[in-house]
Amino acid sequence: CCLNNTMLAAGKKLLRSALLLRAAAANCRWQSTNSSSTFTLPDDAYKLHRLTSSPSHKVTLTRDDVLSYYYDMNVIREMEETAKDLYQQTDPNKKKYIRGFLHLYAGQEACAVGMERAITKEDAVITAYRCHGWTYVRGASVRSILAELMGRNTGCSQGKGGSMHMYAKNFYGGNGIVGAQVPLGAGIAFALKYNGTDRVCLSLYGDGAANQGQVFEAYNMAALWKLPCLFICENNVYGMGTSISRASASTDFYTRGDYIPGIKVNGQDVLAVREATKWCTDYLRAGKGPLVMELFTYRFHGHSMSDPGKGYRTAEEVKDAKETKDPITILGKYALKGNLATQEELNDLSKKAQQHVKAEKELAMKDGVLPPSDLYTHIYTNQGDMVVRGSDLYTSNKTV
Repeated sequence: CCLNNTMLAAGKKLLRSALLLRAAAANCRWQSTNSSSTFTLPDDAYKLHRLTSSPSHKVTLTRDDVLSYYYDMNVIREMEETAKDLYQQTDPNKKKYIRGFLHLYAGQEACAVGMERAITKEDAVITAYRCHGWTYVRGASVRSILAELMGRNTGCSQGKGGSMHMYAKNFYGGNGIVGAQVPLGAGIAFALKYNGTDRVCLSLYGDGAANQGQVFEAYNMAALWKLPCLFICENNVYGMGTSISRASASTDFYTRGDYIPGIKVNGQDVLAVREATKWCTDYLRAGKGPLVMELFTYRFHGHSMSDPGKGYRTAEEVKDAKETKDPITILGKYALKGNLATQEELNDLSKKAQQHVKAEKELAMKDGVLPPSDLYTHIYTNQGDMVVRGSDLYTSNKTV
């Protein structure tokens, strides 16, 4: 259903509050400095399709970058672990705090954080239903995200969207239908170009959606019209419980655009993600048409909370991924190697992220739930005072 003006105004107010709180928290977390270090990414950091040049393998990281990225990645990790715990808990009335679906982003934090640091707040992003991390980096507060999961009226979608339908400024969700957000992303890119802007759209999907016919239809239209759309496959190796090798005849997802150039990037390295995204969006802004990016990543939890994540992969595989591919650990190694932060500072940031999420959770749990009458609102834009029938012939309610 459409958001009306009241909901949009409330959402903007929550977003402004979240950005102010985050800025205030940042000022007290660390002292800004101008120190930086340059690192050389491995030769295989990028793989190219129909491209003759690539993002630079030499990347610069400042101290402020490290502390900001490290904090945000830890906030996302802690927020997802908190959501997991809440999903398994019940309130005093023995009702679950979080109901329905819950898809966690733990292990994939470098994707959202790295891409967000390469674009502007005026650029557009649309993704699938593993969207909590993206909602946070786009500007929503932890409180509003956890409140949304619990159906509270302070949620980023006023408690009506839940895990799969979260929104923020220039963030178009959170979409529950597999692959459906890809053509929507192309449509957003069309609007951006039609209106004469230099903004771009990031349209994300998973490897499980990569074989959808609508993905290729979106590719075709985007190429014909040279839309400023970056199609991004977050390849976390498994589509639900099926490995990519069993589901896809071709697992080189960055080549799937055929006539559209593509690039494969290590999705666990926030620096590689940032540099590749910046290079790709510069390509788009130059009017050269769309690109396909594959981010090779890994999810630490199952597909959703109903999936223990064990029947199709071994405990050793998951353990190895957490020990060798954790994006937070990888960033920490950059920080230490470049003398941009001490281990004590990194530990302090992790602790502050945990404290912040805990405080936000406590606030969200005290927030109110929606009254039943709100089920009849936000059906149409500017719907006015009208009567809407319920789920049977005997119930109805006014919309305002």
